[in-house]
Amino acid sequence: MARSSTAKRQAPATERDAPGDVDSHIDLGWLGGTVGFYLRTAQEAAFHAYTRRAGRAAAPPWRFAILALIDANPGLTQGALARALRRDTSSLTPALDDLCKRGFVIRERVEDNRRSYSLTLTPDGRRAMRELQKIAEAHEREIDRLVGRDNRAAFVRTLQRIATGLSPDD
Repeated sequence: MARSSTAKRQAPATERDAPGDVDSHIDLGWLGGTVGFYLRTAQEAAFHAYTRRAGRAAAPPWRFAILALIDANPGLTQGALARALRRDTSSLTPALDDLCKRGFVIRERVEDNRRSYSLTLTPDGRRAMRELQKIAEAHEREIDRLVGRDNRAAFVRTLQRIATGLSPDD
């Protein structure tokens, strides 16, 4: 039985070679003209490419972001980190638990606020961060090749406007 174009869908990732690959026979319909759809597929493609480059044993992209933010802001609280990543603190806890267990992050109670934790990289965490940063820099060069170096600043500003404009007021 033939499907109508509205019934067509993108195959699950397990049925494709890589996230972002779209079967040329699939009609994306309304989605094909939406920014949100391509933001999501671009994010998936970027994460997949980073993971290929870094290897499965390395920190996934958003854990690299955690390490990078803690490295740039020693003593950062879990709440401030969650806000910077636009994530709920409860979704951050398992990642931080893993990074602490791996010896990359020290989580300590804030003296004047027993419900708050400060985060600092360990020496091993700083070493891991530097290695992952090299991978991320190579990954960024690949993105520059696709976006165009001359378009990078405008592209980043546009993404920042979207992220800021669609974020709930804090």
